[in-house]
Amino acid sequence: MNVEIIPSLLKGDVTVPPSKSVAHRMLICAALAKGKSEISNLSFSKDITATIEAVKALGAKIEIDGTTAIVDGIKNPAENACIDCCESGSTLRFMIPVAAALGTKTEFFGRGKLPERPITPFLEELPRHGTVFDYNGTMPFGISGKLCCGTYRIGGDVSSQFITGLLLALGALEGESRIELTSHLQSKPYVDITVSVLKKFGAEVKTTEKGYTIIGRGGYTPCKCVVEGDYSQAAFFEVANALGSQINILGLDKNSLQGDKKIVEICSQVMYNKNNELDAFELDCSDIPDLVPVLAVLASFCKGKSRITNVARLRIKECDRLEAISQCLNKTGGRVTEFPDSLEIEGVKFLSGGEVDSFNDHRIPMAMAIAATKSKSPILIKNAECVSKSYPDFFEVYEKLGGKIRRF
Repeated sequence: MNVEIIPSLLKGDVTVPPSKSVAHRMLICAALAKGKSEISNLSFSKDITATIEAVKALGAKIEIDGTTAIVDGIKNPAENACIDCCESGSTLRFMIPVAAALGTKTEFFGRGKLPERPITPFLEELPRHGTVFDYNGTMPFGISGKLCCGTYRIGGDVSSQFITGLLLALGALEGESRIELTSHLQSKPYVDITVSVLKKFGAEVKTTEKGYTIIGRGGYTPCKCVVEGDYSQAAFFEVANALGSQINILGLDKNSLQGDKKIVEICSQVMYNKNNELDAFELDCSDIPDLVPVLAVLASFCKGKSRITNVARLRIKECDRLEAISQCLNKTGGRVTEFPDSLEIEGVKFLSGGEVDSFNDHRIPMAMAIAATKSKSPILIKNAECVSKSYPDFFEVYEKLGGKIRRF
């Protein structure tokens, strides 16, 4: 699907989708719990559906009623399983150690760029604790054996998803385990979310000077919980407001642990100065990498030169996000300079419009749709259907807010 966005400001109420990050973790904990859990306010994006199908393949039973899932935890783990992670890095990196903890011989499949995304920390550490990999650098690949308790030494500078996957799995074993970080943990707020969800499901987990300690009791306690709103998705509307739209954003928890909550503070700090212009900014985004595409859009309309730093990891997401958002903005009249680990953006008053690709990355077309609100001419986004990965009805919501879209 190609969409042409005709420039116009947005106005109205929007309830943001539930947090994917929270939902992934709740679904996995529920699957590893001893009994039935109820998880409400779910949105069945492709990533969340991939995780639901993954835990079902391992033996969980799930009933869906509207936006609620009733999860009957795994009683007898499957001996063999095939897990299609689609394009979800979270599903892949969470389910590898979880399947290993259950002792299920599992084959993992993936699509898009997922087979190219690294799992090196697991390849280096899990075989020391009972897991056998049949891996040749891509997907599909298989694992066998059973994970055991112990001390896991792992870097925190590739992706926090590896830490989360281990925490989820180790809590389902019997006994005490430790995770010792061998490098600085980037995207720490995502691990904070993991620890919070684990505690909701009765896990005993502690943050230490070196990393984390978790005492497993063979599974978790069933829980009734609600998935909070997603600040990662709210960020698009927060930036739209900074650029002149009037959107009332609903469904967010002001006390959330989500790192992307910082978008509210960022937009407040750059808001119009005495000359009625947005102020340029410099941000270390190592803990908020998912905000970078829409922050690049925000910076494109700030007076002066903005810098977004410590974001090299974005080159191994669904696409090379630094290259993708730079190309999209530059093709439509922006002034973005790309560096190995950062972006430098010179502000303009308006974009000029033009044609861009989605790079099959859900955050790119959503960011460019917001950029189009400050364009002199339409912006055509090719292959925009990839928003279904996280926000399937994004363009319908955009239209309800007064956005003008032509699909073809």
